[in-house]
Amino acid sequence: MDIGGSGIKGCLVDLEQGRLLGERIRVETPQPSLPASVYAAVAEIVTQFEWTGRVGVTFPGVMKRGVAHTAANVDKSWIGTDVDAGLDALIPGTVETLNDADAAGIAEMRYGAGRDRRGVVLMLTFGTGIGSALFVDGHLVPNTEFGHIQVDGEDGERRASAAAREREDLSYPEWAKRVDRYLDVLEAGLWPDLIIVGGGVSKKAAKWVPLLSTRTPVLAAELQNDAGIVGAALAAHERRDG
Repeated sequence: MDIGGSGIKGCLVDLEQGRLLGERIRVETPQPSLPASVYAAVAEIVTQFEWTGRVGVTFPGVMKRGVAHTAANVDKSWIGTDVDAGLDALIPGTVETLNDADAAGIAEMRYGAGRDRRGVVLMLTFGTGIGSALFVDGHLVPNTEFGHIQVDGEDGERRASAAAREREDLSYPEWAKRVDRYLDVLEAGLWPDLIIVGGGVSKKAAKWVPLLSTRTPVLAAELQNDAGIVGAALAAHERRDG
């Protein structure tokens, strides 16, 4: 399951192949995105799959031992909420929650563009905001929030997210310049060996990734927008704890 600011998605996952089994189900995120209504939406999707085993669930914020410590692009009432407990009360089986970008990164490192890559790998998901996942020699450094790093006086995601491109009706070349500037700031502090870009906009990677002039190699996420769901399932299977 993948909880986002605009949509909630779920699907069964083949962990041998790292791919979705069948069609995913997507519903609009309830507005306002209060915990109770989001829990109900997640439970309804799980019920439709008749699934009773472990369930991996991503959340757009910092997650520590099942508790949300930030809430990016969802209602601020989530902060301090025990998401594990809230979902466990409605869903059969055991729930494993983690940050959404961390989940996407876990999937890409296991099955996708980061497979067998050593060194410092940075995964960035471009959507309503910008999520980040950092790996050192394949090991996750959980809960990085590089979407909120300051770029020219404001949050990087405010200017360089996919939502910013749509909101300001930017062409892909115009938006790529903003992404370039954002990546320059990250490179100066992290010196990554590889940057993987994901989220829904990764489907159009050919329109903007070749326009980037960053020092670090940039690859489009191979699992594209399914990476979060796949990573959540993998985390649940391996009992990873954000």
